[in-house]
Amino acid sequence: MAPRAGGPGAHFHRTFSESFFVIAGTVRLFNGEEWVDATAGDFLYVPEGGIHAFRNDSDSPADMLILFAPGPPRERYFQELAEVAERGLSLSEEEWKDLFARHDQFMV
Repeated sequence: MAPRAGGPGAHFHRTFSESFFVIAGTVRLFNGEEWVDATAGDFLYVPEGGIHAFRNDSDSPADMLILFAPGPPRERYFQELAEVAERGLSLSEEEWKDLFARHDQFMV
């Protein structure tokens, strides 16, 4: 993650869990109750339906491994996000909601 890259707001997934393992740098993780600064070696497991978020608020890059289980096809989700950014699109609230719902991501 680039410095000050931000990240998604609080959300949950209905059909898969998500785990985060910080490899380098500092990543802010929301565990459903509070934001914590996670550094190399820190791990967060989020079960199906668990509210969570992550972001890089630091001035340094950060590396993090994300594991989805069971392994949903998340590639298309990240491709769509990249397309929105690359094209400079401005999606409506309803369009964002539809994009997220197609990929089992529900904002809180």
